[in-house]
Amino acid sequence: MIRKHVYFKGRVQGVFFRANTMDKAREEGVMGWVKNLRDGRVEAVFQGTEEKVDEVIRWCRDDQPHARVTGMEVTEEEYTGEFDDFEIIR
Repeated sequence: MIRKHVYFKGRVQGVFFRANTMDKAREEGVMGWVKNLRDGRVEAVFQGTEEKVDEVIRWCRDDQPHARVTGMEVTEEEYTGEFDDFEIIR
């Protein structure tokens, strides 16, 4: 199991990025959270199997229906297992 902390940059706010990310993460069985930042980026933490976490991140980058990701910062962190769902933080 792994944990990745990601900052997405681009057209990622006001385009259902958080809701779509939550739906995809839940579909893949990935736990964590996603939230908008004041500077226009979206921040997220993903926990699960490496394959599933990487698939959700790839999907967020390449396949979000209305968003356009122009940059990402990804940091691998120590897996904590603290989440039992994926949620939007407001």
